[in-house]
Amino acid sequence: MTTLTEIARRAGVSVSVVSRVLTGDPTLRTREETRQRVLRVAKDLKYTANYAGRALRLARSKALALITPGVSSPLFDDLLSGATDAAEAEDYTLLIGRADRITEGSDTLRRLAGEGRVDGFLLQRSDDLSDQALESLVANDARIVLVTSRTPGRKGSVILDDVAGAKLATEHLISLGHTRIALVGGLPSSDIARRREHGYALALHEAGLRRRESLVRRLGYAPDVAAAAMESLAEVVPRPTGVVVVNVNGAIGALTALRRRGADVPGDMSVVAYHDEWVAEHTWPPLTTVKMPYYEVGVQAVRSLLAQLGGSPGQDVVVKDPPPRLVLRSSTGPPRT
Repeated sequence: MTTLTEIARRAGVSVSVVSRVLTGDPTLRTREETRQRVLRVAKDLKYTANYAGRALRLARSKALALITPGVSSPLFDDLLSGATDAAEAEDYTLLIGRADRITEGSDTLRRLAGEGRVDGFLLQRSDDLSDQALESLVANDARIVLVTSRTPGRKGSVILDDVAGAKLATEHLISLGHTRIALVGGLPSSDIARRREHGYALALHEAGLRRRESLVRRLGYAPDVAAAAMESLAEVVPRPTGVVVVNVNGAIGALTALRRRGADVPGDMSVVAYHDEWVAEHTWPPLTTVKMPYYEVGVQAVRSLLAQLGGSPGQDVVVKDPPPRLVLRSSTGPPRT
């Protein structure tokens, strides 16, 4: 870790000046050029305040930050409720930040932790943030628990049982008699998408069905790209009779594409979505979904982070209780003979 002495030596000033510049001491009388030189050297050396040392003098902030790609989804409400309940039970405050403002090379997490504003982070990355980019964000002294995703070589995550959830969705279509089952999945770079695709493939394998690459699309979860994936699948000959969409928002886009084509759901195409939220009941037809335990993920994520703050090593946790649950609605049925 970079020290004040190293910064002072590089900037050609005293340690006292460095300390007062970095803490923003308003009584410091020094040239602006000197202050800027100190700040530039500190940034070049990737200086982070020694929060562990500060904690010996100051009480912890008793605040945690949940960094998430979006707050508009009802799925986020479940995650937030669980995290908030668990934090409040331990007398912590939970703050919320937007993941799209935490980009590769950003020092935001390091700065917030170094300044003592928060004690640790729950980080839910966006689907298009690569493992390499994620590592550039978490490679510091801040306590971080990844939520719903993982990155190789780093311990400290709480995820859904994505394999079991996608497997259950696929098995539902198989039980109805479907043999040509498509997948509308996430981006290939996403560890979440890879787990869900594995669950889909596993269900087909156990049923003795061949997994066809021509029936798999990996474009992402947004409604517009899922609609494009569905349009593409509808052109495959022979066409699939059922589709697993591994995100409920994407399933709404898939239904839109099928309506535009005049297709009957579930007569021409059965659609089952991963995740359940209130909007799934109000699509036409209402979506059959797999409900996942987002509230429990929020609870466990906070508990894991507090354990790290207490000195325990990071652990990778898969939330399996309650297990994925099929919610039957009108978007799935037997294939037409």
